[in-house]
Amino acid sequence: MKIYIYILPLLLLAQHCVGQSSFKRNDIYLEAGGNGLFISANYERQLTKEPGLGVRIGVGMYSENAYYLTIPIGINYLFATKNPKGFLDAGLGVSFTRENAKLFWEKTTPADDHFVNFIPSFGYRRHTTKNMMWRISCTPGINKFGFVPWIGFSIGKRF
Repeated sequence: MKIYIYILPLLLLAQHCVGQSSFKRNDIYLEAGGNGLFISANYERQLTKEPGLGVRIGVGMYSENAYYLTIPIGINYLFATKNPKGFLDAGLGVSFTRENAKLFWEKTTPADDHFVNFIPSFGYRRHTTKNMMWRISCTPGINKFGFVPWIGFSIGKRF
């Protein structure tokens, strides 16, 4: 009887460990173009244990006539393909943009030193060996200046 008291928890633990998924739910990556507009560093978390719904947040910058700070946030969904390491990646993001890298809570005089970009995205994501990932996507921007066709490329680490 005593042996069963010790064996049963071990068997339950072993079953739990075997049932674990090898899918990594966290990504940290650099993105050129995309939601950060020029270059950004991002963190992404899949909300499910399998590829599916995820959220992301990042910080980026770009320069046109001045320097701009960008804060891209968004949601995405990974659709499985025939290749177990490849996914179609569809999402919707918002990138808050501020001129001269001023913090968003600082009071400023001009009303046009900040704006919001709405960025739908659709692309292909690949998870590679050694827990790396890359993605290429179409990420057009929609803001007060109009519609801007854009692309993004990401590369990073999964954990």
